[in-house]
Amino acid sequence: MTAIAVTIAGSDSGGGAGIQADLKAFSALGVYGASVITAVTAQNTRGVSAVEDISPTVVAAQIDAVFSDLAVGAVKIGMVSRRETIAVIAAGLKRYDRLAVIDPVMVATSGDHLMRPDAIAMLKEELLPLALVLTPNLPEAALLTGRAIAETETEIARQAEMLLKLGARSVLMKGGHAKSKDATDVLFGEGDVLNLSRPRIETRNDHGTGCTLSAAIAAGLAKGKPIDEAVVAAKAYLHAALAAADDLAVGQGHGPVHHFHHWWVSDESRSTTPSNVVEAKQGPGKLSRSG
Repeated sequence: MTAIAVTIAGSDSGGGAGIQADLKAFSALGVYGASVITAVTAQNTRGVSAVEDISPTVVAAQIDAVFSDLAVGAVKIGMVSRRETIAVIAAGLKRYDRLAVIDPVMVATSGDHLMRPDAIAMLKEELLPLALVLTPNLPEAALLTGRAIAETETEIARQAEMLLKLGARSVLMKGGHAKSKDATDVLFGEGDVLNLSRPRIETRNDHGTGCTLSAAIAAGLAKGKPIDEAVVAAKAYLHAALAAADDLAVGQGHGPVHHFHHWWVSDESRSTTPSNVVEAKQGPGKLSRSG
């Protein structure tokens, strides 16, 4: 069977985030990618200048077209800015009896708001109960819980517990916005708490990190990995893509991560197979479990 994942998200005309980043991550990880476009953005590395939502009718038609034909192994949901869009996506997931990796995209890396305020309540009511994995960064978790941005491990755990009570099966609290030497994400769910830590990489080319991580998690799930293994592999992939991001020269603002870091190698390096390059660049990282 071919591993297939579908992304339900907005289009980024600059190619660094949204649908484009998701499909790149799927392909880089050996998964066939399908898409349901929820909005079109006029966007580049410096910001978002316009957003136009796709009609709910067309979003629903895309969902039916994909799920009625393709053997979808995993679903990732990104940018959904309107209540009406959230409603048809939730209905579609229920219609096909699916749960999803949900990245609650509310604010772009540039600071531009991508979700209407009245859609946040709808997201919590309709989509969070359908989340197999919810992947908020700390500002997004604060918006969803109505609390201040978490600055301690205790507060991170408190907000994750609140999100679990809203229906998410597991919550990956992303620590990229925290002020710490390492970038630490924490997975909360039915089992042990899983801490994943990687050295923080200083680069301007961090556009699409959240999209890429959630898409990589979906790719792992499409291949049959359990949630914790999919999250660990996705974290390693994103870290390698960030580490190689400065090899790209794209745009004048926040450039994209390097989704194909293990493919775009010099001619001298082509004796190393892509799979070997992936393993070499990802490395083991730091991983700990706590009860």
